[in-house]
Parts: sequence; C-alpha cells; structure tokens
Amino acid sequence: MNRTIDRLKLIFLAAFALANVVVVVWEFGWALPERNCLEAHKWWDPYARVCATPVLTSDITGRMITDEKARAEALKAIGRAPPPAPPAKP
Repeated sequence: MNRTIDRLKLIFLAAFALANVVVVVWEFGWALPERNCLEAHKWWDPYARVCATPVLTSDITGRMITDEKARAEALKAIGRAPPPAPPAKP
C-alpha cells in the first residue's frame, strides 16, 4: 500500500479515538454530575461545577413560615418533604 494512505489511516483513527475520549470525559465529568445534582433537587453551578444544597431562609433566621400552603410549597421547591400533619384529636 501507499505510505500516504497508511499515514492518513492512522491520523483518522487517532482523531476518532480522541473524539471518543472527549465525549466520555464530557459525559462523566460534566453532564452526569449536573444531571445527578438536578435530580436530587439541588442547585447546580455550571461555572464552578458545584452542587449546592438549597437552604430556606427560615432555617437560618429561625422564623417559621406561618402559612401552611406557602411552607409546603417552599419545602417542595427545595426538594424536602413537608412535615406530617399532627393527628386530629377526637
């Protein structure tokens, strides 16, 4: 065979292998951590690639949300289950 064809074959195989490595690094280094973070109802920062846990302001200040519907919506928004309702007294 011609040496040029052999050389081109190796160049294309190397480019294909490099493209596959880039795709694998992208998937496991960037896409998969972001997907796992978003599925866990956390905040993903794409610039620092950090998965942060959202915190309610009431957790920091100690003031509770008095409206039960608003509290349930706030807890749902950050991925926490609302506390169970107290049992009704007979």
